Amino acid sequence: MDIKQKIEEIIKKIKNDKNFEKEFKNNPVKAVEGILGVDLPDDKIMQIVDGIKAKISVDDVKDKIGDIFGKLKK
Repeated sequence: MDIKQKIEEIIKKIKNDKNFEKEFKNNPVKAVEGILGVDLPDDKIMQIVDGIKAKISVDDVKDKIGDIFGKLKK
């Protein structure tokens, strides 16, 4: 299993599926296990969850910076 690929897949699903986004916010371990289709120990899943949260935060900052630069160009 390619963890990086799975993280990207989960991030894409979070951004495109509001129901899954809500599920991830309410119970990230269960949401990730559902996508992975594998029952891993919670500490291993939490590493993936933390990676997803970090990536989403970075992407959000990039989007905000892009919006600011776009406004400045106008």
